[in-house]
Amino acid sequence: MPPELPTLDILLPAERAGERLEPTPGEPVLRAFYAHPAPRPGRSTAVRANMIATLDGSAQGPDGRSRSINGPADWRAFRVQRSVADVVLVGAGTARDEGYGPLRVPADLRAARAERGQDERLPIALVTRTGELPEKLRDVPAEDRPYVVTVASNPRLGDLDPERLIVAGDTTVDLAAALDALAARGLTRVLAEGGPRLLGDLTAAGLVDELCLSTSPVLTGGPGVRPVHTLDWLAPTIAASPAHLLHSDGMLLGRWLLRPGRLGSDS
Repeated sequence: MPPELPTLDILLPAERAGERLEPTPGEPVLRAFYAHPAPRPGRSTAVRANMIATLDGSAQGPDGRSRSINGPADWRAFRVQRSVADVVLVGAGTARDEGYGPLRVPADLRAARAERGQDERLPIALVTRTGELPEKLRDVPAEDRPYVVTVASNPRLGDLDPERLIVAGDTTVDLAAALDALAARGLTRVLAEGGPRLLGDLTAAGLVDELCLSTSPVLTGGPGVRPVHTLDWLAPTIAASPAHLLHSDGMLLGRWLLRPGRLGSDS
């Protein structure tokens, strides 16, 4: 376990407010806070989105990357979220910008993962219309190749590994069909890591079950995009209820359960 992981203070739920979550081997308590839900009735997958934003709402720092606005508390929660997921769903642009390569669950979290029948390797499902893979995901061993979620019109289809190819849609990626295809491969616990446009598309399609949003205690100003980026307003808007809220050194870690309907409505 990395020595720099911080203690987290529980703010919500109210009945546990004031408790402190010290880093422990295997993180059993924090894993319980971030237990990945099972798919709801009628759904093939359970999609958890994970994003970070500054106090003024930017999902990226001045360098255009999210890494410049995160910190140790966010990392502690993030590594646990990955450890309970079956697959990471990410847009190709974000994977390139953030330097994604093959993923491994941290060593101290592997035992609990193995008990659930999950491998230490965490597969990536890469959403791309062009089939252009990030540099660190090219020429990797077969077991580390990403699932490529793409469209039938992709000119690079013949160059992609057929065992890891998911064709969903003709010219635009059909995200619901892509999730069904992942579920057919036994990958039902989906961690969507962005970027903001992919998360916006997933949310607009009603495919996100919960949002784990870290709020970084910084202001950036500038033209940064929000964590959920869509060209149009969501209709209907999506209300959220907090499952928990944790804190460390100004960083807030929220887990929000999503449902359609305007805030304050009975829908």
